[in-house]
Amino acid sequence: MQLTGLGLYTIPEAARLAGVQPVELRRWLRGYNSGKGEALRHHPPLWSSEISGADVDGLSFHDLLEIRFVKAFRELGISLQTIRIAAINAREILESPYPFTCKSFQTDGKTIFAEAMRESGELDLLDLRRRQYVFTKVVQPSLYAGIEFGADKRAARWYPMERSKAVVLDPNLAFGKPVVTDTALRTDILYDAWLAEDKDKQRVARLYEVPVKAIETAIRFEQRQAA
Repeated sequence: MQLTGLGLYTIPEAARLAGVQPVELRRWLRGYNSGKGEALRHHPPLWSSEISGADVDGLSFHDLLEIRFVKAFRELGISLQTIRIAAINAREILESPYPFTCKSFQTDGKTIFAEAMRESGELDLLDLRRRQYVFTKVVQPSLYAGIEFGADKRAARWYPMERSKAVVLDPNLAFGKPVVTDTALRTDILYDAWLAEDKDKQRVARLYEVPVKAIETAIRFEQRQAA
């Protein structure tokens, strides 16, 4: 399988970029068991990675963005069972392997989740006020902030810094790793160089022949990720 244009992240990398715990991410992507004995039940993965057939163990750019959405749904208290049903239904309705990050989900997301909640029985557990809150937040604009879509309505790149395009994740650049936009240099490489050079931004800027501002951007992004 050709990985060019798909992006490539380890589970720890994807978890850090999406802001989730690696153990939780593994549950979403590999499935998990619950109960004991005769009550033992296997819960399948929410989806299969775009590069699951490759000879590498990792996740793609579209996997990464889908993880961000699942995290947001979980923070709303939506169960994994409902999210799984919604994902299955949305793939069919939107004809997209990554439905949550498909541009069409912005208009169809509420309906898709209402049906998934009804199917899972979760809808009956929500009072009217809570239900309206959840449906509003399912397609909140902030989920799509920084995402640029291609002609096929799939996510093409992601600018992860709020109200800034200084850093970009693009599957066609550096296997989708975060890069300083104006230089196409990875933020982690510039940050590690800054540490290795006794935190001398000017020296690192000269070494990589980039503006000092690019080094400052990399430092700010990597420190935020580590926080």
